[in-house]
Amino acid sequence: MSDKKPINDAMEHMSNIEGYPTSVDLKKLPKPLKYFGYFFIGFFSISILFIIIAKLIL
Repeated sequence: MSDKKPINDAMEHMSNIEGYPTSVDLKKLPKPLKYFGYFFIGFFSISILFIIIAKLIL
């Protein structure tokens, strides 16, 4: 399952029950999800730049 050893039995039990991912390879995401992420990051980056430029001009 994972190379990391749990701190105690309770933590091991919680990880088995909850099933949270221990390692995620972001390059293997589906294409629509990747494109949404690129759009999301790009939109906020451009928005922040636009706000900074607008504050300097006005």
